[in-house]
Amino acid sequence: MNKSLDYLLIIAISSVSIVASQLRLIPYELTETLGFVTGAACVYLVIREDVVNFPVGIANDVFFLVLFFRVRLFGDSALQIVYIALGLQGWYLWLYGGHNRTALRITHAGRRTLLALAIVTVVGTACLAIGLWAVRGALPLLDALTTVLSLVAQYMLNKKYFENWFVWIAADVIYIYVYLNRHLSLTALLYLIFLILCVAGVRSWWLAIGNQQTQAASAKST
Repeated sequence: MNKSLDYLLIIAISSVSIVASQLRLIPYELTETLGFVTGAACVYLVIREDVVNFPVGIANDVFFLVLFFRVRLFGDSALQIVYIALGLQGWYLWLYGGHNRTALRITHAGRRTLLALAIVTVVGTACLAIGLWAVRGALPLLDALTTVLSLVAQYMLNKKYFENWFVWIAADVIYIYVYLNRHLSLTALLYLIFLILCVAGVRSWWLAIGNQQTQAASAKST
């Protein structure tokens, strides 16, 4: 499927979902519906290595910022502000972060990087959970853990590290429980779709790495 068909499909599904929400044909408010369609579109575009995932993702961040604040998931709500900044950074890196300001290519994260990110996850979760307990946030420990995991995963995505998918998978599993607990059933369904798309992303990016290696070997032999 080429990019034009991708975009047409996304626009069609989004339009139908939004109209259904406005006409109350589905039992979800417009903000959650908009978060659903832009979130699913964003992950699909990431799998396709389409840089347009970043502006779509930024729109998704705005919708979820409002939604999560309403249900007192303050960690997730504040996370969206950071996501917007990281989305802008990732947008730039994917376009110009490669060698000699070329498009960024998929790579593997090194052991030191993975260790550093694991430490950040543990320390960051502990510190944020204390703050969320203080403001009486809902599910403070899980809210903190998913917030930090998501930040780590977004950083890895911006760098186009292959391993970002495994961090997203861990976060998505926890998110499904959190959103069901807060009666955000459509958002929980979205994260189930995210989980499935992440598995597809692992396969797609693994094949892309193989293609990159084949192209590099061909270039050396010529």
